[in-house]
Amino acid sequence: MGELRLMKGNEAVAEAAIRAGCDGYFGYPITPQSEILEYLMMAKPYETTGMVVLQAESEVASINMLYGGGGTGKMVMTSSSSPGISLMQEGITYMAGAELPALLVNVVRGGPGLGTIQPSQADYFQAVKGGGHGDYKLIVLAPASVQEMCDFVKLGFDLAFKYRNPAMILSDGAIGQMMEKVNLFDPIPRRTNEELISQCPWAATGKKKERDHIIITSLDLDPAGQEKVNLKLQAKYKQMEENEVRFEEIQCDDAEYLFVAFGLSARICQKSIELAREKGIKIGLFRPITLYPFPTKQIAALAKKVKGMLVVEMNAGQMIEDVRLSAGNQIKIEHYGRFGGIIPTPDEVVRALEQKIIGG
Repeated sequence: MGELRLMKGNEAVAEAAIRAGCDGYFGYPITPQSEILEYLMMAKPYETTGMVVLQAESEVASINMLYGGGGTGKMVMTSSSSPGISLMQEGITYMAGAELPALLVNVVRGGPGLGTIQPSQADYFQAVKGGGHGDYKLIVLAPASVQEMCDFVKLGFDLAFKYRNPAMILSDGAIGQMMEKVNLFDPIPRRTNEELISQCPWAATGKKKERDHIIITSLDLDPAGQEKVNLKLQAKYKQMEENEVRFEEIQCDDAEYLFVAFGLSARICQKSIELAREKGIKIGLFRPITLYPFPTKQIAALAKKVKGMLVVEMNAGQMIEDVRLSAGNQIKIEHYGRFGGIIPTPDEVVRALEQKIIGG
């Protein structure tokens, strides 16, 4: 079952998109995610599955192509890195307001501004809090391995269509560029037009009879109507929070302290656990997999069992705000992070734990 390959994280995303039955990819090259577009161009899936692969003239163009494709019920995706995702924010909020499914991949690099092409996790606020305008949410998945880069493409599409909402894979330059073995899932046939119409009755497919009742828009000039739209969206987000929270607990059963980390930082913390336990420190790792919906209840429950938490991120401290909101004032919660593309070492993380939490 499946197929085992050695691949970069970016390559795994591209291959997974083909196998997931993606109808169209619209993107623009930017380091460190350019391999996604390059792989798709070399694979030429339009010759085998019919998948459209197009390099748009800009990131702004690519997100608006997603709007058009998503509006017809097609499985569409794009990928970029931090500055490119910033350029897409207007289109992203339009898609969220119009309730259109799509998959976005952000292979995060250091910032602000042009910054560096090295890995970072400083786009957490942008992804989770909403970098565009209005009260909207994206489904946000945070992979910690090349295997999850592959798996989350299929999962991202599934959730995007389940909730008619854009989904984002929030990765980073290290996971995008590193090579690991990947167990690729078997190809899923693309939907026929009949299946699309049956599964997406809201989609505009160009049929004349649809024109009177299918309108794809995020605009409602009537305040009461726009409030109704927002209430519907908030009810949908509540469903996500109740049903779609995903997380991983590592050595939490006997833990007196916890690392809380996502993505690459969580991988580093696994080695830090080993080093800390050699010193007699009972520590575990809580890894949010869905950054939205955030595992609020699970962190609140763990906060009643441990003495402190160290939130490890490759940024100035962004997810820590959600951890503190989840845990309340029950325990000490501190942050440790590196900036500008520097990846913290496991030893650094252990020292931070000793200084900020245990001895602080």
